[in-house]
Amino acid sequence: MAEDIEKSEAVDQEATQIVEAGKISQWLAENGFEHESLEADHLGVEMIKVESDYLLPIATALYAYGFNYLQCQFAYDSGPGQDLVSAYHLIKVSDNADRPEEVRLKVFLPRENPRVPSVYWIWKTADWQERESYDMFGIIYEGHPNLKRILMPEDWVGWPLRKDYISPEFYELQDAY
Repeated sequence: MAEDIEKSEAVDQEATQIVEAGKISQWLAENGFEHESLEADHLGVEMIKVESDYLLPIATALYAYGFNYLQCQFAYDSGPGQDLVSAYHLIKVSDNADRPEEVRLKVFLPRENPRVPSVYWIWKTADWQERESYDMFGIIYEGHPNLKRILMPEDWVGWPLRKDYISPEFYELQDAY
């Protein structure tokens, strides 16, 4: 019985473990930006959870703070029935940096209506990356100047990288001229 209680307490401690805010998260908090710190990745890159409504103000502030390069925008599916995630890996590029500062923003979106503002107007490199996330996961990037499929045919039905995607029974072969 005592062992069960100890195991239960250990599980509760793991579940309620507090993530220490990193340098960028602290800066955002000091400047009144609403967000949540997530655990750093395996390389120590700070990760920050942002609500969709706050993405553009936070992204603009980070750009002004020196994060002038969007290295990668990507999306992933958390699992059948769970959220889709749109993520942004930002780097502060400068002349004398041996190891530039990095941060990753994550926006968790409901799979029924995954909409998030486009960051194309802040970082032009988001153009094709947001289009790929739209094409593979169905995330709508509001305000994107040319949001259309980039890998799949325009008439393709569904979002192939969602974990609940069901492949069609056949694929129509195209003439390869």
